[in-house]
Amino acid sequence: MTLLATQARHAGLVATLLLSATLSLAAPALPEGVRRIADLPYGQDERQRMDVYLPTSATGSTAKAPVIVMVHGGAWMVGNKAMPKVVDNKVVYWVKQKGYVFVSVGYRLMPQADPLLQARDVATALAKAQGLAASWGGDPAKFILMGHSAGAHLVALLAASPALAREAGARPWLGTVALDSAALDLERIMRARHMRFYDKVFGADPAYWRSVSPSTVLAADATPMLLVCSTQRADGSCAQSRDFAAKVMAKGVRASVLPQDLTHEQVNSTLGLPGAYTEAVDGFMASLLPRP
Repeated sequence: MTLLATQARHAGLVATLLLSATLSLAAPALPEGVRRIADLPYGQDERQRMDVYLPTSATGSTAKAPVIVMVHGGAWMVGNKAMPKVVDNKVVYWVKQKGYVFVSVGYRLMPQADPLLQARDVATALAKAQGLAASWGGDPAKFILMGHSAGAHLVALLAASPALAREAGARPWLGTVALDSAALDLERIMRARHMRFYDKVFGADPAYWRSVSPSTVLAADATPMLLVCSTQRADGSCAQSRDFAAKVMAKGVRASVLPQDLTHEQVNSTLGLPGAYTEAVDGFMASLLPRP
């Protein structure tokens, strides 16, 4: 595919994200057996809010449920925590069926906040959720980060360099699931031909590219990672995921790549539906949990 065709395809993706974000502002309907704590603040800005989904049977500190912290996508510029494709199927599977707590995080968007500030928002939300987990029936020692698209970049950045999260007061978490990020090596991306909107998001300063590049900031204390990638993308999501996973494993940290014959959006929206894909992600997360 030519660069022009790829640019056009990406422009269409951004337009779709904008429309989807506009049409998805209403909170999703709750399945039976699930309750929601909506718009819990973790900062002063109106976007620094999170929604918590938990089983109605949760009994505060007597339960020790795992907690998934989910970060939505939207090209770092749009999106919201209540989008059905972010929440619905995941809540049905992991909250209703598995008894997990699911936290969907909102964060400040471009141009108000650049990706590094967005990652710090996510880290602050993580710290807040860890502090409140016991009151929800969750276990602060059983947290897993998950994100899609731009959100996958943000959680991969924190997973690669947990010091960013510690600076916000977050404690260690078990592992990270990145759902189809194509922004894992920003230095290489920005020095080559790339999608035009990346210039708006990441600017022209190589020092900044390095600061928000998971591959560049990768540390020895990185968390275990599962990198899901769409084989239908034309911009090398799976190739980036494999290269990044190899770097993570070279640090002695567990990492694996899960290619899926799904579109970029389907990687997010279908997760939680019955099938091998959901089972593979669930298996990775279950493998992180301490044995009874």
